[in-house]
Amino acid sequence: MSNRLTLICGLVLNVLLTALHSASGADAPDTLRLTLPREFYAVVGQDMSVYFDNVVLTQTPEEYQFKVQCPLGHSEQRRWTVQPRNEDVGVHDFELTVSHPDSVDQARAKCRLQIVPADAGRDDNVTLLIVGDSLTHATLYPNELARLLSLPGNPAWKMLGTHRPTSAAAGVQHEGYGGWTWQRFVSHYEPNPDGTYRKRSSPFVFLSAAGKPELNVGRYFSEAGARPDVTFFLLGINDCFGADPEDPAAIDARIDSMFEQADALLKAFREACPETDLALCVTTPPNARESGFEANYKGRYHRWGWKRIQHRLVERQLAHFDEQNQLETKSRQGRLFLVPTELNLDPIDGYPENNGVHPNATGYQQIGGSLYAWLKWRLATQN
Repeated sequence: MSNRLTLICGLVLNVLLTALHSASGADAPDTLRLTLPREFYAVVGQDMSVYFDNVVLTQTPEEYQFKVQCPLGHSEQRRWTVQPRNEDVGVHDFELTVSHPDSVDQARAKCRLQIVPADAGRDDNVTLLIVGDSLTHATLYPNELARLLSLPGNPAWKMLGTHRPTSAAAGVQHEGYGGWTWQRFVSHYEPNPDGTYRKRSSPFVFLSAAGKPELNVGRYFSEAGARPDVTFFLLGINDCFGADPEDPAAIDARIDSMFEQADALLKAFREACPETDLALCVTTPPNARESGFEANYKGRYHRWGWKRIQHRLVERQLAHFDEQNQLETKSRQGRLFLVPTELNLDPIDGYPENNGVHPNATGYQQIGGSLYAWLKWRLATQN
């Protein structure tokens, strides 16, 4: 066989092997981009899970092996899950290793699991504000948070907010509006509101003495007659959804723009109520089914496109807000926290078949459970 023919055969074989490897779904470790927060939280008697699809970047999570090393809980096919007992209260190491049967390539990450008692914060009073987009507007996870806080062993609670949809349970109100972004909360002013949520200004934007719209969080709380102990923010989907998933630089540019607006709103909150904890909820993962995106967007947007954007957004949220938290902690003004709402949301059973980004009742309950677990941990650390 001539050298030229040998070279051609070698090239063909290379192409075939590459195609076979790609078909097997064996992503390289750096493309899996396994992402865990610094820590996550659970409460005695309440379920908490880590869904594997939510922490790796692959279209075929079912082809991988996920091994958890933790003294508590157990692994199932799609998740690790735990329902802590009283004797489990404390801090536990959590390590996740991902491997592919046809490859030695692995990804590994570590974090901490914080478990707190069921009666953490029992004798406290806590005032809450929730700021968000359509996931908050649906009001199902604020309702679940209220239900959990109404169980025995919890603090007396109150929610602030000017928006109380008909679906809101007793005492539940918030600032959650479909389609809203960090920027809209920072700057949107509607000169001719019609009394509905569809045509209104940001609740934090008012006309100044000079007749110009301005961000004024202090006035919002003055008119509310109270300041929150904790403000939750669950935003990011509308800020970044329209980015080009094929262009990593465009995704990062969109996230950069979002952070500018987020930082502006958070700064205004710090100035207006420096004693308030600002709890940043990590942007939730998509429905695992393409059918949900097809039902909503008719081929314009796809699950894998949003998954790539959302995963990059999560990576950067964890880094950006954790860095700010560390800086604030060093200056003894640490009031910024991350709530890992991306972990405990079932991307299959937590979504309907016909929606790409909005969970079903089960999924919203899981989001509410994540907020509750973080809040109970925070109450425990203050006592």
